[in-house]
Amino acid sequence: MSIDGASMSAATKRKTSVTIDAAALDAAHDLGINVSAVADAALQNAVAQARRSKWLDENADAFARQAEWHERNGHPLAEILASPGTASWSA
Repeated sequence: MSIDGASMSAATKRKTSVTIDAAALDAAHDLGINVSAVADAALQNAVAQARRSKWLDENADAFARQAEWHERNGHPLAEILASPGTASWSA
């Protein structure tokens, strides 16, 4: 396998079939928009968002328990945390 980006990139891509609004597809072609690149970027973004959402859902109980612990006990680093308006805050 070649080390140059084009060969490696082509090796990791797969053809598929999608259904796209005809007017939008025609406009994209007229404007020179690379539909495959746009679809690839949009799909990668959707996958990243879905993974993040899934992770947040899977860990929601842990976040709730941590928030409850902080509510009862305060933040363990409260004495050294800095926020705008405090003496240790520097901009």
